Amino acid sequence: MADGFTDTPRFRLIEAPPLARFVLRLPAGALTAAGKAYGLALPEAINRGASHGERGKPGARVALHLGPDEWWLIVPEAEGAEVFAALEKALAAHPRSLVEISHRQVGFVLEGEGAADLLNAGCPLDLSEQAFPPGMATRSLFHRIGLMIWRMAPSVFRLEIDRSLAPYFVASMAESARDHS
Repeated sequence: MADGFTDTPRFRLIEAPPLARFVLRLPAGALTAAGKAYGLALPEAINRGASHGERGKPGARVALHLGPDEWWLIVPEAEGAEVFAALEKALAAHPRSLVEISHRQVGFVLEGEGAADLLNAGCPLDLSEQAFPPGMATRSLFHRIGLMIWRMAPSVFRLEIDRSLAPYFVASMAESARDHS
């Protein structure tokens, strides 16, 4: 799906492997139970991400705290049903909403020394490392495309886009990349 985007020495866009994605909404009192069932403590601070394991590999876990009671959970596709069942069982006594959004989203990794500059070509956020340090995650726009941005490392961003907008996103990124080359 990243067809049409030409990598440069300053940045590279990679489509993420197939992943299972969930939106979990629950009260703070259920965080410990959710983290234990998920295999990763859910970040308590809003706009923060946590992960363990290698991206897309078995056992890898990502948890992004995007709102007062909202977390995005991302795991390898083959583990989705197991994770969903474990969370439902562990949270049965708590008010919650757990929705699978795997097929709605597509993920990308943007990496390289110019990654923040390229994103800032169409995103209104200050993506300097001082304002948006590693571990930070939030929703924003790239041109007119809604996306989730997670800074995984100083020069590595994870981006989640609605699948139907992915071709437009890749074309917009390619245009911005040509302007920044």
